[in-house]
Amino acid sequence: MKLKIITLLIASGVLVAACDQPLETKTDASKPAVADRYDRTTVALHRLEQGKALFQKNCAACHGSDAQGAGDWRQRDKDGKYPPPPLDGTAHTWHHPKKALMYTIKNGTAAIGGTMPAWKEKLSDDEIESIILWFQAKWPDKLFQAWVKRDQESRKRTR
Repeated sequence: MKLKIITLLIASGVLVAACDQPLETKTDASKPAVADRYDRTTVALHRLEQGKALFQKNCAACHGSDAQGAGDWRQRDKDGKYPPPPLDGTAHTWHHPKKALMYTIKNGTAAIGGTMPAWKEKLSDDEIESIILWFQAKWPDKLFQAWVKRDQESRKRTR
């Protein structure tokens, strides 16, 4: 668990540092460099807290308060639809690269016969990333490392 939190904190720091504009190194001798104005650990912890709050507000009604999903998520309901899967690492979410997770949350699953609503009008990309960081923090370390590898491979293929 400790390794996973450290990995998430580093990944969040990379996300923050991966802006389109490079960080300034020095702007004015009287002001600290942009990179020195915040602690990446604090930023990552804030994003995890934000992700939890956003998940509770927007996702927990379907996916469960602890991202446990519906107990019978593998069985179609009376309408022929699958119930919300767990996002806590006990289902298939880790098989999907970040780009696919972002797309699904933004656009919902109606186009593929699901019931998840689209969140693109309600949640920003940063908020969606915070939600993903939060539920990924629940994944076992080995599973999270496998996801990181899959995600990196996916990025290489889409370049």
